[in-house]
Amino acid sequence: MSRDRNEQGGAPGRPIPARLDPRAGRPSRPRGRGAGETAGRRADRGTAAPRRRRGAGVARGVAAVLSVVLLGASGWGWYLGRVAEATVNRTDAIPTAGNSDAGDATEAMNLLLVGNDSRADLTPDQLAELNAGEDSGINTDTMILVHVPADGSRASFVSFPRDSYVEIPGYGMDKLNAAYAYGYAEVDDAAPEADRQAGGAQLLVQTISQLTGLQIDHYAEVDLLGFFNLTSVVGGVDVNLCEAVDDSAYSGAVFPAGQQTISGADALKFVRQRHGLPRGDLDRIVRQQVFIGGVLRKMLSEDVLLDLGKQRELIQAASESLTIDQDLDLLDLAQQMQSVTAGSIEFQTIPIVGDDRDEQGRSILRLADEDELHDFFAELSAEPEAAAPEAPAAPVTVAPADVSVAVYNGSGTPGLAAEAASSLETVGFTVTSTGNADSTDYEQTTIRHAAGDEALAATLAGQIPGAVPEVADDATSGTVQLVLGSDFNGIGQATTPPTASPSAPVEPARTAADTSCIY
Repeated sequence: MSRDRNEQGGAPGRPIPARLDPRAGRPSRPRGRGAGETAGRRADRGTAAPRRRRGAGVARGVAAVLSVVLLGASGWGWYLGRVAEATVNRTDAIPTAGNSDAGDATEAMNLLLVGNDSRADLTPDQLAELNAGEDSGINTDTMILVHVPADGSRASFVSFPRDSYVEIPGYGMDKLNAAYAYGYAEVDDAAPEADRQAGGAQLLVQTISQLTGLQIDHYAEVDLLGFFNLTSVVGGVDVNLCEAVDDSAYSGAVFPAGQQTISGADALKFVRQRHGLPRGDLDRIVRQQVFIGGVLRKMLSEDVLLDLGKQRELIQAASESLTIDQDLDLLDLAQQMQSVTAGSIEFQTIPIVGDDRDEQGRSILRLADEDELHDFFAELSAEPEAAAPEAPAAPVTVAPADVSVAVYNGSGTPGLAAEAASSLETVGFTVTSTGNADSTDYEQTTIRHAAGDEALAATLAGQIPGAVPEVADDATSGTVQLVLGSDFNGIGQATTPPTASPSAPVEPARTAADTSCIY
């Protein structure tokens, strides 16, 4: 992906006009990522621009990412995309190992969004206005996985609470927000800061990939100041509270009940609040999701899409605060997402079993087991299904007298094979033999038959609803084998369905078009 900086700024021989270049006239400032870098050095995609500290609030910047993506599809998108490419920072965030199916490129995309809560660029007045306090260290408090299918018809956002108790590769079980810190610390202290940050990002990507069973294709990181600027550019975001809140002692959030428009400092306070909410951090996640949805509604509105000046401001605010992986092409992503609407953008939270305490006495969130989580994300990332084929015709059956049956008891209940054989003979079947199966712990009653004997098996299955027919290489042609499982209730009776283990509750998805009130 390395390209000459002039090429990033526009087509060869066509540099970005000064009136469109967000760098023109920008005052220099001592930023952690090196405002004094030369253009040639910043063009080096293999060297990530330094970031100081990460922390809470991916909602503070996810909209910045999407401002680049969504506006990139507009008529002015070519210029805007080149401006963004010329100013965005890059980091080596995607590992070559430990990322499920890494290297098997698909047209669908999974993007991990991470917040950066660094206060390094904030003045004392801004710190006071935002009620931001001190740097929160290098832990990531909120992470969101965004899935965009190959046809770009929708976007799914799944939030991961910071206290999710997960396995971090190489470190065992711990809170999810510790993964970045472990990866950061793995890299030698003498290494460049960019390398340490890349190490943190890579371990976080590996942890999320292992947790979800998905390949993480791209990584995006945003900072606090960018979110502050972005919400001001769009003219505020509409939110709807079911009840008034007063969290002046912590986040500084003080809002009345009902619909209202918030931006800037109030926006940060809104998405940071967790004290005084019914479910604490889980309700803070809902606030973040609702706010992201509100920002997206604004960016998809005519007020923004038809205002070229506002689009330029959005791109500038986004690209200045955005760090992405080395291979993410913003214009390609914009084209993939150009058909997305507010109603096709869904927000969910990873399935949670409940809260608990770990061995250190810390509060944690227990997630669903690995199989259930992988099923959840497999369904999330499944491509739209084709139209269902027509239902197959009912299987052909024959008279019971024409069906020979060998009965085997695999249920563990003594005498069940003889009892079933007697009942079969009563209704007209021919029983050739009875006996025990190779095991006594069959859970499901099965009708085994040779290829070509489907009509015989279907006739027997009609007497035992729920029994499963299957072709068996060792079955004798002309005779079906009835293997009784623990679900068997008798000839003429349906089998007992297996009892499903309780599933972790999954909250219903909320779309970006939903404006109902939240707590």
